[in-house]
Amino acid sequence: MAQFTIGVDIGTTGTKTVLVDVSAGRIVAQAARDTRLIADRAGHAEADPGQWIDNAHSTIREVLAASGVSPADVGALATTGMVPAVVPVDAHGDPVRRALLQNDARATAEIEMLRTTMDPESALAATGSAITQQSVAPTAMWLRRNESRQWRDTARLVGSYDWVLMALGADPHVELNWAIESGLGTLDGSLYGPAFAAAELSTDLVPHVLAPGATAGALHPDAAAATGLPVGLPLVVGGADHVLSAYAAGVNAPGDWLVKLGGAGDVLAASDTPVVDARLYLDAHPVPGRWLPNGCMATSGSLIRWFQTLVGGVELTDLDDEAAGRGPAELLCLPYFLGEKSPLHDPDLRGAFVGLDLVHTRADMYRAVLEAIAFGFKHHTEVFADIGVRLGPAMVTNGGSKSVLWKQILADVLDAPLWPVIGHPGASLGAALAAAVGVGMVDGWDDIGRFRTLGDPVQPEPTRAGRYAEAYGQWRELGDLLTPVSHRLARKDKQ
Repeated sequence: MAQFTIGVDIGTTGTKTVLVDVSAGRIVAQAARDTRLIADRAGHAEADPGQWIDNAHSTIREVLAASGVSPADVGALATTGMVPAVVPVDAHGDPVRRALLQNDARATAEIEMLRTTMDPESALAATGSAITQQSVAPTAMWLRRNESRQWRDTARLVGSYDWVLMALGADPHVELNWAIESGLGTLDGSLYGPAFAAAELSTDLVPHVLAPGATAGALHPDAAAATGLPVGLPLVVGGADHVLSAYAAGVNAPGDWLVKLGGAGDVLAASDTPVVDARLYLDAHPVPGRWLPNGCMATSGSLIRWFQTLVGGVELTDLDDEAAGRGPAELLCLPYFLGEKSPLHDPDLRGAFVGLDLVHTRADMYRAVLEAIAFGFKHHTEVFADIGVRLGPAMVTNGGSKSVLWKQILADVLDAPLWPVIGHPGASLGAALAAAVGVGMVDGWDDIGRFRTLGDPVQPEPTRAGRYAEAYGQWRELGDLLTPVSHRLARKDKQ
């Protein structure tokens, strides 16, 4: 009898796969591969789907080899990933161009057009999503206007993790939260007709909407040969990476919340009611009837990687050590290097460092980057407070949570203790549990607790917390002051 499942996470900066022993409640093997973020023009953010599927094949083979688990003992596989990345595919399911990622900011004119032709309030109420750079209809319009040949070949628009599952053998589909966050689907899982009509798009562009845990097909013989898994293995719908990462971290009761330090920066809170606000996003929790109001910043780990490359590829641990010796908020950084998603929803914002002096070093600038991302998370907590979302115990996960310095800065800026989730592989664990739910290997979604271990909380240091409270006000003021300059620069870029 099968006792293992596999979860594959298609992230902004990497692909991660875990092999989970469902009966024992533990991860037995995991593997990762880097993914190249392609930003060859201002505001563009793309990735090669071919790299995603190659990474999926190789990491699946690696976890099987490392664990010694027989492929016959694997009961199901599910995928998760960034949302709502857009993969235009032809009638055979093959991509017609590179994928456009969720932080791509090219469709600004189309966003403005839809904001004038649609009723934004009605769209927000129906879909839970405002018309922003994350909306898929403006992206589709940009493709139609600017890449007519590729658009003629486009039969469907699907998400990153849905496409990988399709490439493994699943039927065409999009996951529920891709549909919701794209602005093309309603909170009940149906398509939102006014968005298609306003953008002059056919509803046939979006395939069936499936909820997490639904079986979407079976492993194709070619994919079986590439992965080492058996032909016919059930392929189960996972979900959005931030949703499944929060679920696997224990954000399951009202008041639970999570700071997720991935390629983008996510903050999610659990709610028993669908809280709709134009500044935030709203996702369906895997448990039916629960919701996850949340925010996602355009850059987080991706900004850190950019800075690391800029200073010659210095190890992040070395940069942490250097920055730990610098004072808090010596400089201010605006982290809008790919515009900004929530809570500002302004793709024409630009990044900045302010306060530089000849005495400053890369350590000061690196610390300012970490602080800027933390300020972005604090901005979101203020929005949660505005709309009455209660914030109780806070957890922190993903790659950035390995940094002692970054966690301490977050705790100081948020002025709240943070509980690290030990050994948390992120959304890939949530996907593996979705696979188990889909084939009945567990009774339901509430089985996640035995997979989670919390570390000691990172406590805020009162003196630094006070300094950061002052600096945060300056940071917000700086953002307001530089917005007109950013907009002028963005207009120049477009010309």
